[in-house]
Amino acid sequence: MSAPSSSDSGATSVPQLILELRELVVAYFRQEAIDPIKSLGRYVVFGLVGALLLGLGVVLLGVGALRTLQAETGSTFRGDWSWAPYGIVFVALLVGGALTWKARGWRRARA
Repeated sequence: MSAPSSSDSGATSVPQLILELRELVVAYFRQEAIDPIKSLGRYVVFGLVGALLLGLGVVLLGVGALRTLQAETGSTFRGDWSWAPYGIVFVALLVGGALTWKARGWRRARA
């Protein structure tokens, strides 16, 4: 019986095996590391944009409330009481932030 040749047995050369192994490792790394990081990156970007827009909205609501208190209360906040609208808006924003923080913690505790 004669010894089988390398083309008959389907054996590949060592450099070919190394190349295939490298391609397999790169594909596995891409599948398990790169693709999840890319999808996670989308969530991070959308979260940052949403937080920025919410922050801008809160600032605009605070400025609007301040202007409303200054313009629509007549002479109530004039003279020595000119600081009061700023204090009222500041306290209102603190209370809103505290309620939001508490609701966030309550939701986490429930989950």
